Amino acid sequence: VQLQASGGGLVQAGGSLRLSCAASGRTFITYAMGWFRQAPGKEREFVAVIRRTHSTYYADSVKGRFTISRDNAKNTVYLQMNSLKPEDTAVYYCAAAVGLGLSAADYNYWGQGTEVTVSS
Repeated sequence: VQLQASGGGLVQAGGSLRLSCAASGRTFITYAMGWFRQAPGKEREFVAVIRRTHSTYYADSVKGRFTISRDNAKNTVYLQMNSLKPEDTAVYYCAAAVGLGLSAADYNYWGQGTEVTVSS
């Protein structure tokens, strides 16, 4: 599976962005799809996951502000980010997991990342 993330950019605090991650291959539907982020000088952290069943799980820091969704017909997963804060500034990565997808170790495939900068 190859993953291509897009949609990052510069936005003011309180604004919104929608990230997309397009996947190649016919097995997209079998994977849990997740988003992670890595801020400068920090470790990569889990943001959200959507499983094959479309069940979702979010990090507490983004709950109520971010929404993950998937379109299996388009082999694409999205991350709608609202009410953005400066602390959301990071490189965002999409990834595909065979497992539950709650930790980075679950993920088998990673995209290249898209940068999000939130100005105060």
